[in-house]
Amino acid sequence: MPRSYRNLKLRYVFPKGTAMRSWTFDSIPDQSGRLVVVTGANSGIGYVTARELAHRGAHVVLACRSAERGRAALARLRAETPGARAELRPLNLASLESIRAFAAGWDHDRLDLLVNNAGVAMVPFARTADGFESHIGVNHLGTFALTGLLLPALASAPAARVVTVSSEGQRFARFDLARFDRDRLGTDRGYSAPFAYVASKRANLYFAAELHRRAAAAGLPLRSVAVAPGLTRTNVLTGGANAARGPLYRSATALLVRLAFRPTAEGAKTSLYAATADDAPGGGYVAPDGFLELRGEPTTGRRPRALTDTVTARRLWELSEELTGVSLALPAARPR
Repeated sequence: MPRSYRNLKLRYVFPKGTAMRSWTFDSIPDQSGRLVVVTGANSGIGYVTARELAHRGAHVVLACRSAERGRAALARLRAETPGARAELRPLNLASLESIRAFAAGWDHDRLDLLVNNAGVAMVPFARTADGFESHIGVNHLGTFALTGLLLPALASAPAARVVTVSSEGQRFARFDLARFDRDRLGTDRGYSAPFAYVASKRANLYFAAELHRRAAAAGLPLRSVAVAPGLTRTNVLTGGANAARGPLYRSATALLVRLAFRPTAEGAKTSLYAATADDAPGGGYVAPDGFLELRGEPTTGRRPRALTDTVTARRLWELSEELTGVSLALPAARPR
């Protein structure tokens, strides 16, 4: 374990943030000895995150839904980063069975870093394998269940981190806890893909903050950080379920992404900063410093209201445990 991770102190503060204008991938410290899981690592921000961590010595597990795309990503990563320690494991966040299988198959002695990156964005109405509306089911409930089932491995690490990728769009969410009630899951009545998406991304913020609060209360040296990538060129709007949309949507969206969105590597900066920087704020938020967090350099100075709404976060946590059947009982800190 490199020195920069042996002596990390758990901090539940929101430091006065400034944009890290000089922060680049070259600023990432040595990651040798770190065991990492990146969900959705076959493309986009997830792939860049996995590649950069592997390039600096981490042992990276690419957790991917598609075996074919996962194998292609692993081959690409090894070609771009000779000698990389990387492996592929199947994971479908739209299936609690798949999530449980992934966690049950974890055969390393610990987990130092979990990057909750995988998600869906503004897809047509659909249900997960367990009957949940897909945005809530994948982006929040799948992430919640995976993190909970991996908590024993995270607790075995000396300074674990959980980085959860939210969205700058969460600020526009009309968050309604009734959305998580079983009677309303899986209905397309009044369905709006954009609003379902931003609500799920707001849920990511509630979850990340509540996870850090509970870890701190348990004396567990786990740092939970939420991030927003800004407008980033990925296939999230054109791939997956969105690939089934009409040619007009696909063409217009692809053009918009190419012209208005920034390169994928820029969007990965906030995830990588939160995953590796000593001053990434536990219980906090890393986002681009530009207008509406759409672009810019990583900053820790943003403080969305969801980070301090402990009532909603606690209720969402309890409902998520009920819906997934996964209890996130944090183990007590182990003597070091």
